[in-house]
Formats: sequence, structure tokens, C-alpha cells
Amino acid sequence: MHGIRLALALACCLWSADCLAQSADVPRVDVALVLTVDASGSIDTEEFQLQKEGIASAVAAPEVLSTIKSGRNGRIAIAYVEWGSPGGAQLVVDWMVVNDEASASDFGNAVLEAPRSIQSYNAIGDAIDLSVKLFETCPCRPTRRVIDVSGDNPDNRSHLPAPLARDAAVAQGVTINALAILQDGRLGPEGRPWLVEAYERTIIGGFGAFAIAASSRADFARALREKMVMEISGICPARESDLAQRVR
Repeated sequence: MHGIRLALALACCLWSADCLAQSADVPRVDVALVLTVDASGSIDTEEFQLQKEGIASAVAAPEVLSTIKSGRNGRIAIAYVEWGSPGGAQLVVDWMVVNDEASASDFGNAVLEAPRSIQSYNAIGDAIDLSVKLFETCPCRPTRRVIDVSGDNPDNRSHLPAPLARDAAVAQGVTINALAILQDGRLGPEGRPWLVEAYERTIIGGFGAFAIAASSRADFARALREKMVMEISGICPARESDLAQRVR
């Protein structure tokens, strides 16, 4: 019996040592961030190109890189997803670690060079569901996991409606933020951009979650830069209503 216990103890020690060795090989990152972007039929080729250029410029922006470098680990992991069709959200650029100008440029180029996926409608819930699954394949150990949803319309036709996908993600410790691309001046019941209010009700969730507005496609890069600084730093916006109304 003593020999069996000794053998079991030795096996446990070897297993623990192996796990620790494997864990040491996995780099730590401050944030694992999934950028989920609207590629639905409401966006023409020129508008979609503006979005992709906005992502590339935002990731490489000095204020974003400064925020990344100032983190405890000095790096983040980013993946890029396009959404639209029910159940059709696609991983377009797999996880890449960004920690300096060169790696930011590499990620931006990967986004710019990737062919556009074929999408329709606005199945945001399915994009959230896919993004949560992607964290399981992230080759890093993130301190925080964040999904960044951008779009110009509310969720519709998702196999898994956005509020349910949001709740499931939040239950796993994931934060979901949103960037509403405005197409008109309509206001919601609270007197703020209607799409921001819709995203606050149905999309965002988790610690420090917020929604911010871009006044147009051309304003997308500015809004995304601002949003990424907050997401990477982990600093919650003081007043979410102010962010929602900061449309330039």
C-alpha cells in the first residue's frame, strides 16, 4: 500500500511539473481582445474598406501602443472576426500578439489583406458566441478577455439572440463593449443616439462594459482608438452617457 501511495504521489508531482512547464511556455498578455466587425450587406465596399483601414490605424496608433506597453505584461493578443449572416460569423485573422510597432503593423496588414467574408443581416449574437469560443484557442494567458462589437444596426436573425449570448459570455468572465456606427440623428428614449442605447440594452455586459458612438464610417478610426485605450488599460469610463454622446 505504501508503494502504491508513493507511486501515486510521484505521478502527481510529475503531472504538476509538466503542467507548470507547459504553462511557462504560454506567454501572459494583459488582454485577449476579439474585434468583431460588421460585414453585413448594409455596408458597401468603400465603407467596409474604411472600417478595415480604421482598425489598422487604431491598433498602430501611438496612444494605443503606449497603453499596450504600459501594461503589466506589455502585450495583448488580438483576433479579428467578421459577422453578419445567422451562424455565419467568421474568424478572419487568428490570434496575434501585439507589443510594439512592428507587431501592430503586422496585425493591421493581415486585416487589410484578408478578403471580405460573405455576410448578410445582423447576427450579432452568433458573433459573440463564436468570439467566446475563440478564447479557448488563444495561445496566451490573458488577464482579461474582451469582445469588441462594432456595427450600424441592432442584432437580428441570430441563432442565439444577442442578449442570451451576452449573458453566457459574462457568466464566463468576459466583458463585451460596443461601438455604434451612426447613420442618422435619431435619439433613443433616454435622449442619446438610439443605436448606442440599443447596444447598451442588448450587447454590452461584464465588468466596466460600455458603448461608444462613431458619427460615421470616417469617424470609426477615432472612436476605435479611444475605445481600445480604455479596453486595454482596463480603466472604466467615468460616465458612460458622456462616452455615448461624444460624437464628432
